[in-house]
Amino acid sequence: MPSNSVAENVFGTLGVLCWTVQLVPQIWKSYHSKSTKGLAPILVLFWGLAGIPLGIYNVVQNVNVPLIVQPQLFGFLCLLSWAQCQYYGNGRSLTWCVYVFVSLLAIFAALEVGIVYAIRPHYERGERSAEIGLRFISVFTSVMIGVALLPQYYEIYKHKAVIGISVIMITVDMMGGVFSDISLAFKPKFDPWIAVSYSLVAVMDSVVIIAAVILNPRARRRERRRQQVETEVVDSTRGTTVQSSTAFVIAGGHGGDPTIPSQATRMGGDNEKPPEYEPGPVLQV
Repeated sequence: MPSNSVAENVFGTLGVLCWTVQLVPQIWKSYHSKSTKGLAPILVLFWGLAGIPLGIYNVVQNVNVPLIVQPQLFGFLCLLSWAQCQYYGNGRSLTWCVYVFVSLLAIFAALEVGIVYAIRPHYERGERSAEIGLRFISVFTSVMIGVALLPQYYEIYKHKAVIGISVIMITVDMMGGVFSDISLAFKPKFDPWIAVSYSLVAVMDSVVIIAAVILNPRARRRERRRQQVETEVVDSTRGTTVQSSTAFVIAGGHGGDPTIPSQATRMGGDNEKPPEYEPGPVLQV
């Protein structure tokens, strides 16, 4: 395919945009439902860690400002989603979550700045080792983002459905990989290693989407059947209770035992006449 710098920049920008805002639907979903059940915390934590090498690569390459900001925002949103997992899922206190969240941000920032200052002088001098190191960092970032989905596969297997994780987020993440792959096709020199890493992200995301399409309708049908069975059991129990209460009342409150007279019998019944009064002998004075 002939190179096209305009198409390369357009699709590359779309990929970066997808990989910047992808966490927003997930954060909103967790906040709105007040639950992160079904979302693997290690997924968003590893994605947050992947923001470090991605930021290093973009800063050392001296790309434009949006591309430098993108991994920083991506890491921030990933750690925020991880903090939600601790707060809603593990019952951590809000103070603990804020403290750990801020501490991780500071640690990640310090690592990124330190490695940038360690690599950039060698890269600017054109050293081969620095170029190989940057290439490794780029591939390693995409591999981390893809492999981080493995714990999410276990959550899907455990719940037999895709719950907790936002399907919109996964779709946007997959599109980020697709757009990035397309942008590589318009480069003057195709980079197969970077293409494989981008494709890995897209393929692993697509597994989650396919699982949601197949498993979620089945899970809804199972839930409807379960609710129907519970309703029938409750109705059956309620009907048995009503019948037993009715029989108890008809039997005079003694469960139908014929040896115990009913209240009506003890009161003489409706058809039994009261005993006639017989005067006793008159006392003669």
